[in-house]
Amino acid sequence: MTYIEKINSLILNINTNLVNFNEERLHSTPPTQVSSEFLTNKEQGDWAERTLMRGINEHSSDFVAVKYGKNDNIIAGEDGFKEFYEIYQNELDTIGKRPDLLIFKKSDFPYKTIDISSLPIEKLDKIVPKALCGIEVRSSAFLIDKYEDYMNTQQNKLKTEALRLKTDILSNYRDLLKEKDSAVFYVIEMLNADNLHAISFRCPSWRSTESLEKLSCLLKQLKKIISSITKRTFLSITPKVEDLKVVFTWIKRYNVPHYYVQVFFDKAYGVSYEKILKLIGDSSLENKEYFIEGDVKNQNKTTIKIHANKEQCVLQKVDLPSHCSKMKELGRGRLLFYVEFEDSISIINDEGFANLFGFKLS
Repeated sequence: MTYIEKINSLILNINTNLVNFNEERLHSTPPTQVSSEFLTNKEQGDWAERTLMRGINEHSSDFVAVKYGKNDNIIAGEDGFKEFYEIYQNELDTIGKRPDLLIFKKSDFPYKTIDISSLPIEKLDKIVPKALCGIEVRSSAFLIDKYEDYMNTQQNKLKTEALRLKTDILSNYRDLLKEKDSAVFYVIEMLNADNLHAISFRCPSWRSTESLEKLSCLLKQLKKIISSITKRTFLSITPKVEDLKVVFTWIKRYNVPHYYVQVFFDKAYGVSYEKILKLIGDSSLENKEYFIEGDVKNQNKTTIKIHANKEQCVLQKVDLPSHCSKMKELGRGRLLFYVEFEDSISIINDEGFANLFGFKLS
């Protein structure tokens, strides 16, 4: 089965309410202004892209990573942005969404530059199909190791408190709870540290006696803690739902495998487009292996959150970048202040890279 055939077969399993690959894409309205946060996020994304590209190129003598995604330095509020935005929307309909980076065997890459983003489409159509893969680079403003340690500590505290409440309820109100609601009683009795994520019960509101009111209050506290335990606690690789269609358009045109890599400020993890489709095509995995959420940091766009630490680590170390404050002046004298990041040194994880992309850099 070819790569495109695999992708086509996986798409058949995806709920069209989530992504309808056959529905015509609606053009979005161009934004009219940007914020300082937007500019900082853009700079962070550019830093992540450079960090991954530099890590690959400094590590390998046989392969080269090149910039391919649109170099959109123009922003809303600047002259020419509306025209640029319309050209970009038209490109999404014709060739799809370009990944940020392409990796080639050096023997297959005819250019000396590592930036082919501004080449005309007719030239790109000849060179892009020779790429081994395309990579969409995402960024996150976290240190993933510290975040995981913190969340594990918090989860353990919540579990300890949940088990304490269970003991309190059964020690002081066992017979009362069993008499009033035997179903809830048996749920509480079977509760343990291993099944807290799967436990659910209807929380009663009893007020007829002081004991019932106290019991009801304890059950509500327990339910609230269990609800916190079952929320997403991991950092994610974050493909946007709306991008899945335009990535598919690009894949159909060039037949090049596509991947997402999420760069944190200490490591980077990747997942294939193919695996993303497998995950969201299995509804039983939702809220376990992946979550679907509105991303407040990205205009609340619907985003798939995939547990990064369960995927392949492609950069085992990323140095924190030096950074400085910058200012941009827009029309009407509007000033925007944002953060610019210098390039970082990173170290490739050979095993994780090979496991994800299917070839060794060295």
